[in-house]
Amino acid sequence: MEFSARSQPRRTGLTAIASPASSLAQVARLVQPHLEEVEVRIAQQAAAFDPALEGYVVYAVGSRGKRLRPLLALLAGGATGRINSDHVDLAVIVELIHIATLVHDDVMDEAERRRAQPTANARWGNSLSVLLGDCLFAHALTLSTDFENSDIGRAIARTAATVCSGEMIQTQRRFDLTLTVEDYLRIVEMKTGSLFSTAAELAAVISEAEPNAIETFKNFGIQVGTAYQIYDDCIDLAGSESVTGKTLGTDLRKGKFTLPVLIFLRAASEFERERCCQLVLDERVDEMIQLLKNGATNGALNESITAGSDLIREAQDTLDGMASNPYADALFSLGDALCEMFDQLRV
Repeated sequence: MEFSARSQPRRTGLTAIASPASSLAQVARLVQPHLEEVEVRIAQQAAAFDPALEGYVVYAVGSRGKRLRPLLALLAGGATGRINSDHVDLAVIVELIHIATLVHDDVMDEAERRRAQPTANARWGNSLSVLLGDCLFAHALTLSTDFENSDIGRAIARTAATVCSGEMIQTQRRFDLTLTVEDYLRIVEMKTGSLFSTAAELAAVISEAEPNAIETFKNFGIQVGTAYQIYDDCIDLAGSESVTGKTLGTDLRKGKFTLPVLIFLRAASEFERERCCQLVLDERVDEMIQLLKNGATNGALNESITAGSDLIREAQDTLDGMASNPYADALFSLGDALCEMFDQLRV
């Protein structure tokens, strides 16, 4: 995948406003009643578990994130037809899978905070938290068997396997100096892009859209999802724990070489590579971050931010062939809001 500057896409979405958060809120407003139904349905899932487990499930699903995957599923559903109960079911399922991955991620990263509250592993330990994540995965896959179209359930199961495989490959390649940008992008597409892609693609399938439209949303989802993971990896280095509400710097401490580090290593001298590796091994995160911010071309961090923004613009370009309606335009505006989030990280 080549990273290069791109021209502005042609479609225009919702009116640009003050901040990324308010831009996302404006996009979400179009499907707000459906998002509220998703929230209710997610909360109701705890009752499906054994009473001894309900409290853990309530805790795991109760802290609201951005709900980007449900938002993507609902907007893609509206862009290709009329949003119905199957779209809401899809939105619930993809979010439950996402929550399950977060529970497992926090165990592997030994993270202490997420969404401004203690992680499950910080409260109850690793063993229980791993099993909690397993339960959420299994429950999401059980829900996916309820679709009348059995191909949808099979596609969700394949995606869950892809997400887990991506996480395993990333863990396998911790502290691996031979990891390339291309390797990283493959891992990111698997562990994050695939779930975004499935949310958008299956929403179009539920709407019984034409094959070319289904393919368009599949590609849109994987590009936006990959870009969002790049953003998340950048914010792990350049964000603020008070703003993000989660433990930062975990990627470096665990030897996960994300895009800023890989871009730096690709152009670094032997001395700089050795220094970088020593900083990682010593968990001197602040010094490593400064190294990534510096450089003759504004640093690897800014280059990574540009790469993520370019991916979103490419995704927006794929929508040019779609008929314009409020939901398709809102998908374009979702891309704009994500680009604004990237821009806030620039140094």
